[in-house]
Amino acid sequence: MPNGLIDDASLRVHPDGLALSLTIPWYRSLWLSSVTTLRLTLDGAEVPEEDLTFELDGVRYAIPDLPQQSDVLWYLQSHPLLIVRRDPPVALGETHEVELHGELRLPYMQIAPGADGGPGVYVPNVVHQRLTLIAGDRDATPPALVAEVPPAPAATDEDPFRLGLTLYSASAEFRAGWYDFDGLLDRVAELGIGPGIEIVASQMLSAYPALSDDFVSKWRAAFDRHGFDASSFGANLDMGKRRDRDMTPDEEFEVSELLFRDAKTLGFPLVRIQSAKPELLRRLLPVAEELNLKLAYEIHAPMGPNSPEIMKLRDVYAELDSPLLGFVADFSSTMHSMSPTLLRAVRRAGLDDEGVQRLQDIWATDAPMRARQEEFIQYLRGRDFDPGRLGAFAHLAFNMHGHVDPHEWADIMPQILHVHAKFYDIDEHGQEPAIDYPELVRIFVEGGYRGYWSSEWEGHAFAELGEVDPLLLVRKQHDLIRASMRALHAAAR
Repeated sequence: MPNGLIDDASLRVHPDGLALSLTIPWYRSLWLSSVTTLRLTLDGAEVPEEDLTFELDGVRYAIPDLPQQSDVLWYLQSHPLLIVRRDPPVALGETHEVELHGELRLPYMQIAPGADGGPGVYVPNVVHQRLTLIAGDRDATPPALVAEVPPAPAATDEDPFRLGLTLYSASAEFRAGWYDFDGLLDRVAELGIGPGIEIVASQMLSAYPALSDDFVSKWRAAFDRHGFDASSFGANLDMGKRRDRDMTPDEEFEVSELLFRDAKTLGFPLVRIQSAKPELLRRLLPVAEELNLKLAYEIHAPMGPNSPEIMKLRDVYAELDSPLLGFVADFSSTMHSMSPTLLRAVRRAGLDDEGVQRLQDIWATDAPMRARQEEFIQYLRGRDFDPGRLGAFAHLAFNMHGHVDPHEWADIMPQILHVHAKFYDIDEHGQEPAIDYPELVRIFVEGGYRGYWSSEWEGHAFAELGEVDPLLLVRKQHDLIRASMRALHAAAR
C-alpha cells in the first residue's frame, strides 16, 4: 500500500474552508498518540497550525493535542478529516497544490525500552506527499474484481498441511474501504482460499482491544455461511501507546488478558503473541490454561529459531514446561533474497540503482539488524539522500526480510504450532521469487508438522494500492503449496 495520508480523491469541499480525507499510513489501527507531526502547505503557502483541525468520528482535536490522545483509536477503516480554515471555502471542482508532511511512531515496534520510567524509542514512519488535487465530495470508486477464477483443487487426506490465510493479506484494500468485513470474507470464500481464517486483532476489531457485539455477530454469521475455521488470533502490545512512558507490567498483562478472552469468544484455539517477557508469560499461562488457548510467539525476520533472543525464550519455555507454549514460524525469517516488491518500492521513492544494490549488499551481511539499519541510513545520508524519503522502509527493509537458513526450523519443529506462509509475489513460473517454498514444504513435512499454513501476503507494505489483487495472489500461493506437497508425496511412493 502507498505510504500515504492522502490520495487523488482526498481533497473535499467543507464549510470551514476545505478538508483532506486522511488514510492511516499503516496496515493496522493506531492510537492518535502515534501522530507526532502534521504540516500542510497549500498552493505553496504553509498553513498555520492554528488553522488546522483533526476530526475523527465527529470529535475535533487541535494538532498539538494529538500526541496526548493515547486512548483514542484511529481504526484502520476510519478516514478522519484534516480541516483547514479558509475564507472563502474551496468550491467543488477547484484544483489545488497540496503538500502534506506527517510523522508517526509505531507503538508496538520498540527499538529500545525507556530508561528511568521514560518513553522508549520506536520505529518511525515519515510521510511526505505533494499532489495536485481536485476538490470533490466522495471517495474514489473501487475497481472491478476478477470474477472468473477456476475452482481451487480440493484438499485431500494425504495433504500434510491445512491451508488458510490471514486477512492481513488484504490490508490495503480493507483500509481503503474496498471491502467491508463481510465482503472480505465472501471474497475469500469465492476464491476457495479457506478454510483457515487468521486475524490481526488491532486491524480488524473496530473497538480494539475489546470486542463489539456487532463484530461477534458478523464473525459467527460468516463462519456459518462459509464453513471457515478460526486458526490464529494475532495480539500485539502497544508498548508505546503513551508518549510519556512505556506500558507497565500490569498494563501489559491487562491488555493481553483482554485479547485472550476476545480470542476465546471468537473460537480461536491459538493466540499469536509478540511479547514474551518471562514474567508476563508466567502471569498469562494460567489464563491460557483456563481458556485452553495455545500461545505461540512469532519468530519473524530478522530472527530465526536459534537467534539469541529466541534461545532465551526456549529456555523460558523449558522452565514453564507447558504444551500450550510454542512458536509461529514466519517465513520472512528464511528468505534467500530481498523481495522484488520491496526493491520496486524503494526505486519509486527515488533510490537509484547504486542505492538499491547497496541496500541488498548490506542486507546480505551477517551484522546485527540494527547495525545494518544504521549502516544503510548512514550510507543514504552520506549521499545526501534523506532516509525519510523511504518512509519506514529504511528500517523495515531489515526488520521484514531475514536470511536465516530455512533448515533451522527443524530444530524447533515440535514446538511450531502455526505457520505464517509469508510471501511477497508469485512469478510467471508460479514460484515465490525470494522464498524457496518447495524446500520449506519438504522441511516441514519431514519434520512432522501437521498444522495450518496461513498465507500472509505482505507485499501490501511495498506495492501501490490496486497494483495487484492480493487475494488472487494468495490463491496462486495455495496452488504452489499444494503442488509442492503433492510432488513430495508422489516422489515418496
